[in-house]
Amino acid sequence: MKHGKKYEEAKKLVDKSKAYSLAEAVDLLKKVNYAKFDAGIEIAIKTNANPKYNDQMLRATTILPHGTWKTKKVAVFTTDDKVEEAKKAGADVAGHDSLLANIKEGKMDFDVLITSPDLIRELAPVAKQLGPKGLMPSPKAGTVAVNIAQAVEETKKGKIEFRLDKTGNIHALVWKLSFDNAKLVENVQALLKAIEDNKPTGVKGKLVKKVVIASTMSPGIQIEY
Repeated sequence: MKHGKKYEEAKKLVDKSKAYSLAEAVDLLKKVNYAKFDAGIEIAIKTNANPKYNDQMLRATTILPHGTWKTKKVAVFTTDDKVEEAKKAGADVAGHDSLLANIKEGKMDFDVLITSPDLIRELAPVAKQLGPKGLMPSPKAGTVAVNIAQAVEETKKGKIEFRLDKTGNIHALVWKLSFDNAKLVENVQALLKAIEDNKPTGVKGKLVKKVVIASTMSPGIQIEY
């Protein structure tokens, strides 16, 4: 892949043989970014887990202390008598038949869909519409919940889902470069702690192998771990 002159210049500022402290990495990230827009920040975590084995799978959620850069639009699939309750908790959209009809038509103007365990089966007819967009509710993602109001509130506060990809890595894009340095550091720390707290039982020894942070248009910076 060919990179431009600015990328090559930015690359020279990063010592590839060094693992930086988290605070140093965030500071450096802002120096090497040359995008003219407020770039997103991605963290890539290489683990020793093998997702081929069930006891090494990792999928969970955590609430970032300072939220995320994006306020998620939340929809709740619920019975008509609980629509007001869901909206009071912060849901942007809530309904039963009307919501189901919209999903069937491909009208999905939301980022997260939450429902309760007793209603999840009723979403089976629209699984083909929801699945490819990553919107099908799941207990592991915290989107199938008994306490709907709590699930909505947590999502609005900055709850994110993290999971292993096929190569045993975790990627999260949840911050913008304009974020305050100290808040960025605390958000990264919270995510790394949540990953360790959800270490799969099948992984013996260390879970995290390597952590790299980068913005949309910057070289990767390795973090001490």
